[in-house]
Amino acid sequence: MATTTDTNNYKFNHSMIRVKDPKASIKFYEFLGMSVVKHLQFPDAKFDLYFLSYDGPTALSHGNSTFDRQGVIELTHNYGTEDDPHTTRSTAATRSPTTASGTMKHIAFALDPDGYWVEIISRRRGSKGAEDPEEQGKGTDVGTYRMNHTMIRVKDAEKSLKFYQDVLGMKLFRTVEQSAAKFNLYFLGYPGSKGVPEDGFTADYEGLLELTWNYGTEKDENLSTMMGTRSRRALDIFVSISVDSLDAACSRFETLDANWKKRLTDGRMKNVAFLLDPDGYWVEIVQNERFSGQENF
Repeated sequence: MATTTDTNNYKFNHSMIRVKDPKASIKFYEFLGMSVVKHLQFPDAKFDLYFLSYDGPTALSHGNSTFDRQGVIELTHNYGTEDDPHTTRSTAATRSPTTASGTMKHIAFALDPDGYWVEIISRRRGSKGAEDPEEQGKGTDVGTYRMNHTMIRVKDAEKSLKFYQDVLGMKLFRTVEQSAAKFNLYFLGYPGSKGVPEDGFTADYEGLLELTWNYGTEKDENLSTMMGTRSRRALDIFVSISVDSLDAACSRFETLDANWKKRLTDGRMKNVAFLLDPDGYWVEIVQNERFSGQENF
């Protein structure tokens, strides 16, 4: 295993969401073309983990080990929640690109069984990211799909961009300014061999992080961090970065005075660490198995 670390080797490996009924959730994400690439069971702690990814022949991470991928979704299921009447689900409707309400006609949103929003965008280039009208209605091939990005809402864009770029080594792929609506979008990721897109077209990538910033929130003293204001609990969602050397990466974070939620030496699990971003989102740090030559679990 490497004794040094290089952020060029890092990957935005997965996004974790907590689910009520894994059978229903897996069925939904399989409908979107994803596959379960790893299932970890922890009966003593009464929870299971399901890692889903696009894994067809043309998928960007096809055949890679679980933690040597980008764009993975981790479903965490605590035993018994599927039968818990107090665990509710969202009942909001989906929106199609042609729905009369709403002005953004080139995206759609579906809801998974737990009410998490899944944004649907086109990988085809067109005006303002829209699908070419000549291509509409020609069918779809789930084998070409990507788990493109995960969105988190941030209070102070400058602080968040500094954290994800300077501490985690991500690159800024694209900035979308919506001044009329008073918000900006920032897309970050690890470019790997593809490099950062020169034209800002990011729909063909996987494993990007979208930061959504509403103007003025950084000056709102009454607005707490994400974990103190959102309805979901702190552990209902987090993002995970895989690194070339877990020990060396954590040592590097120490030199940068990163804010820790869990160091490697804390708790029972000695093979994962957690940082806190400026809004209190948990960032898991795990070993990329390609560099260690062995499975993490």
